[in-house]
Amino acid sequence: MPEWLQAGGWGLLAGSALLIGAAAGWFARAPQRVTASIMAFGAGVLLSAASYELIEVAHDKGGLLPTVIGAAAGAAAYTLANVALARRGARNRKRSGTWQPSEGDQPGSGSAIAVGAVLDGVPESVVIGASLVSGGGTVSLVTVVAVFLSNIPEGLSSAAGMRQAGRSRRFVFLLWAGIALASGVAALLGNTLLGGASPGALAAITALAAGAILAMITDTMVPEAFENAHLLVGLITVAGFLTAFALSHV
Repeated sequence: MPEWLQAGGWGLLAGSALLIGAAAGWFARAPQRVTASIMAFGAGVLLSAASYELIEVAHDKGGLLPTVIGAAAGAAAYTLANVALARRGARNRKRSGTWQPSEGDQPGSGSAIAVGAVLDGVPESVVIGASLVSGGGTVSLVTVVAVFLSNIPEGLSSAAGMRQAGRSRRFVFLLWAGIALASGVAALLGNTLLGGASPGALAAITALAAGAILAMITDTMVPEAFENAHLLVGLITVAGFLTAFALSHV
C-alpha cells in the first residue's frame, strides 16, 4: 500500500474517534463532572504526546532553534485563527454545558464552530502523516493512539454542548463525520508534502503542530476539564499524561 494512503487511513482512524465521542455526548447525556473528567484525561494524553512524541522528536531531528521557532509559530497561528473564530461564536466549541451560543443567539456561529473544530484537528492529523516520513515508512502508533484517545472527549464534550445550544442531530453528526474525513486528508497531505523535507524543516513543522496543539489544549480543553472540577481532576489529567508516556516507552 502506498505510504500516502497509509497516512490517510491512520488519520481517518484517529479522526473516527470524534464520531464515537459525539455519539456518546449526544445520546448518553453524561453528567458534567463525568464529561470534565474524560476531557481532563484527554488533555493529559495530548500534553504527553506533544511533549515526547513531537517536541522531543523535533529537537532530536533538527535541534533547538527550529523546534522553538516552529512551536512558537504554531501557537501564534492557532491563537490568531482562534481569536477570529471566537468573535464569530466559536469560543466555547468544546464546552458541554450552556456555553455555546445557538444560531438564534449568534447567527453564523454554527459555521464558526465547524471551522474551529477543523482547526483543532488538523495539526494532530498532519503529525500522523509526518510520523510516517520521520519513521521511515512506519507510523508512530503512540501518536495515533494519543490522538484517538483525545478525540473521544473532544467529540463528546462538543456534541453535548451543541445539543444544549439546540443544534440538530444532522448538523452534529455531519460536522464530525466531515472532520473525521478532513483528518484523513490532513494526514495524507502531511505525508506527501513533507516527503522530501530536510531534517530541520521536518523538525520545524513537527514543532509547529505541537505548538498549535498545546495552544488548543489550554484554550479549549482545559476550561472544560476544570469546569465544575472535583478534587480528582488533576489526578485524572496526570493519569492521561502517564498513559501516553507509558505507551511511548512500551
